[in-house]
Amino acid sequence: MRTAFIIAHMEFYTGTGDDGNTGLLGEGRVRKTHPRIEALGALDESTATLGWARAQAQDPRTMHILLEAQRDLYRLMAEVAATPENAPRFRSIDSNRVVWVEDQINNLAATIPMPSGFILPGDSAAGAALSMARAVIRRAERRMVELLDTDEVSNPELIRYLNRLSSLCFVLELVENTAAGKKTTLAKEANG
Repeated sequence: MRTAFIIAHMEFYTGTGDDGNTGLLGEGRVRKTHPRIEALGALDESTATLGWARAQAQDPRTMHILLEAQRDLYRLMAEVAATPENAPRFRSIDSNRVVWVEDQINNLAATIPMPSGFILPGDSAAGAALSMARAVIRRAERRMVELLDTDEVSNPELIRYLNRLSSLCFVLELVENTAAGKKTTLAKEANG
């Protein structure tokens, strides 16, 4: 009963961003249009689309891998949301996490046929969601490059992680198409 009371009285809004500014992890506030906030928005969309794919996944490997990737993105977002002097406190994405993504790609790729050309999304629900996640993660990667180029962030492993994560989404799309019993559609017709 006590838990229900606490939850019933939780506030789901603060109103502190009504002036168009938002806080960072550390001292200071920036405009909601600041490149750091744009990057955080793309990262938030990335984890949401991974969740959408996870909710539809048929292969248990996909579910486990996506959950772990979402947790990585949560930690990655903390580093990006931190002011430069606080960022090292939140740093957890390093070369080991990049290797983890590469290992997932290599292990999965060994179990499925690779297409002979570019593919079109939509052969399975989870596959289509993974294709959308791949595209959103690519946008987050571009935003991260901008932050690195302007010294807003200093950890190059963030870009490497996102680059590999988008590739992992592609491979997982193929895995999910296979799990759904669907053949992946090539962008170019075989006779065209």
